[in-house]
Amino acid sequence: MYRTGHYGVSLLLYAPVGFALLLAGFPAVALLGGATMLTLAPLPDLDHRVPFVEHRGPTHTVAFALLVGAALGVGCYLSAPVLGLDPQVAGVVGTAVGAYGIVAHLVGDVLTPAGVAPFWPVSSRHYSLEVAAADSTVANTTLLALGSVVTLVAAVVGGRLG
Repeated sequence: MYRTGHYGVSLLLYAPVGFALLLAGFPAVALLGGATMLTLAPLPDLDHRVPFVEHRGPTHTVAFALLVGAALGVGCYLSAPVLGLDPQVAGVVGTAVGAYGIVAHLVGDVLTPAGVAPFWPVSSRHYSLEVAAADSTVANTTLLALGSVVTLVAAVVGGRLG
């Protein structure tokens, strides 16, 4: 997937989480989580710019998702007191959203024929649903539109019910 497709997948996968956070009475956390998902959406593709790192290699794995989640969790934990938040809650939410943001990217790439090997280095097995080529304008635009609509519905309905 291209960046627009990854944004769409991230929105689509985060919408139920944001909805649940709104229902639970945490609108700021819902908004911050969604913004973080969008910020993380293109991160694994930085491998295009890093010498000696294969595209869809180490940055497209569950291990990388856990690493990003841990880093974001520590950052949230340490910055929570400054923001008046509970450090443990901020750390857990940061870890979960960080890892989920990278997993959302992997889901987007699984839709392409090239797929990903998400369990590398434990397994080099590639997973692909072969739904659309990564450069498909139709697929990328459709994912962005679908993710945007689902997120909008989740925000409106969740905001009214919460």
